[in-house]
Order: sequence, then structure tokens, then C-alpha cells
Amino acid sequence: MRLFVNNVWHEITAPWLDESLLWVLREALGLTGCKYGCGQGQCGACTVLVDDEPQRACLLPAQAVAGRRITTIEGLSLNGSLNPVQQAWIDESVPQCGFCQAGQIVAATALLQRTAQPDAAEIDAALEGHLCRCGTQPRVRRAIERAAVMFQRGTSS
Repeated sequence: MRLFVNNVWHEITAPWLDESLLWVLREALGLTGCKYGCGQGQCGACTVLVDDEPQRACLLPAQAVAGRRITTIEGLSLNGSLNPVQQAWIDESVPQCGFCQAGQIVAATALLQRTAQPDAAEIDAALEGHLCRCGTQPRVRRAIERAAVMFQRGTSS
């Protein structure tokens, strides 16, 4: 089986064929940005993009996404620079423990690719089911609003 992850084709060997996408990404490919949280698709820590749509990697059999475009937090950088959402996360000092952050950043990136200027309801809908026990939700909202401005300007700083 072949997976197209972060713009690179990867051959996935037999032992991994029956695993979830999360375990293939983390263990077979060494992409540890998406995290194992609940294992039931409820927390959002394992969110990746599959054909630009946020998906819970813990629920996806790797075979189900063979040949589709998969983007992890590691693949969001643009020519070695942070993408606008990643930069806004830093600018707004969002992370505390950081465990949920990759999933939120991936979901926010998908939102801003679809909607240039999301309103509060659209931001809430995009992050529904992304659990953050640190309480950084107000900073997450500010970061997404900041990133929307950066996306419009076509800059990451």
C-alpha cells in the first residue's frame, strides 16, 4: 500500500496494513505531531487533513486513505516557514501543555482554506470536539482571527 503524506509517497509494509492511520503515521513514518488522545475520535488530538478535510486519524484505517492526500501538522509548513496558523499560535501564546494543539492547528488551517474570514460560529464549529483541558480557547480564537488576516495578506508573519 502507498500513502501520500505531506507531499511524499510512502510504501507501507504488510505489518501496518491493518492499523489505523494514526499508528501508521506515528510508528511507521515517525510523524509524531498528531497525538493519541482518546482513541475514539472524541478529542481531536489526532486530527489530520485527508484531501484538505479534517479527519480523526485514530478512527481511519490506513487502507481507507491509500492514494489520498494526507497532511499532518508537520506538512503545514510552507517552504520551511510556519504557515499563518502556526505563526498566529505562537504570536498569541496559545500553547500550554501543547497536547491538543496540532489537531486544533490542522482544523483551523482547513477552516481558513474554506472560509477566508470565519465568524465566531464558524470557528466554534471547526473546533467542535477539540478538547483542551488547559483552557486556551480564547487565545485559540484570537490566533485563528489573526491567521485569517495573514492568509488574506499572503504572509506568515
